Amino acid sequence: MRRTSSRPDSRRANGARRPVSGKDEPRATHPALTDKEIAQVGRLIYRWTGMIFGENKRYYIERRIGERMARSRMADVATYLGFAGSHLDEREALINAFTINETYFYREEHQLQALSAQILPEIVRSKRPGDAVRIWSMPCSTGEEGYSIAIWLLENWSMVDAYNVEIVGSDVDTAALRHAREGRFGTRSLARLPAKVVDAYFEGERGHRRKIIDDLRESVRFAPANIVDRASLAALGRFDVILCRNLLIYFDDEARRLAVSNLYHSLNPGGFICLGHSESMTRITDLFELVRLEGAIVYRKP
Repeated sequence: MRRTSSRPDSRRANGARRPVSGKDEPRATHPALTDKEIAQVGRLIYRWTGMIFGENKRYYIERRIGERMARSRMADVATYLGFAGSHLDEREALINAFTINETYFYREEHQLQALSAQILPEIVRSKRPGDAVRIWSMPCSTGEEGYSIAIWLLENWSMVDAYNVEIVGSDVDTAALRHAREGRFGTRSLARLPAKVVDAYFEGERGHRRKIIDDLRESVRFAPANIVDRASLAALGRFDVILCRNLLIYFDDEARRLAVSNLYHSLNPGGFICLGHSESMTRITDLFELVRLEGAIVYRKP
């Protein structure tokens, strides 16, 4: 990641997914699933993602299954689940339907402040100018998480040009990743950004939407990954900093331990992990050291 002419010196002032609609689009219904079917759906989603969906999410499950059954033109739940289990494209679409992509730029800003003021200065103590500094955002949702890191560092870390900063965003939701690569965002996503930052890094488009400038969009790489599947993480390599916020709350204890083990193996020795404000690594494992920073609690791999 490097500063370019598209940064503030040449300012250019000037989301949510929606289903495709059309005359031939089948109308989704919400089938009334039996307790057995609810449990079967929960087992499949858990096996594929580690996320927990049970009886307390019945309406959500029925609505998502109904939408996918309508698009697949299937009326029988058992038939559809068998189809999703044996066809990777439909499995991917079903996983995408169950994921939650609620985020915005500069979310949990106190961690970004800790990143530039304390975490990265500690990381680069053992590096030379020009060395890689690798940061992973998992889950990255529709791109706000990864792009927030890039913008924050350009604005707040004076050493950003001295190192080869690599930012990778990953998610199990492939539809969200497509959105992230496009780099188009609405007013809600941008609400927390200062106006001067929006003007510096986004181009105006029709309506209230903004597109992130190409130089910044190309500085963040997005790749699919499943945090409970170590094989899907291997190609990403190891990182100096991982931001994994508000994901483990959707897992049970067994899936959390598996996810944390995978995070451990994805982190360089001495690297840091940032979790969501309601999450605690010490309740899951003793693999990491708790580190209290000014304004943030993070975890470090010894």
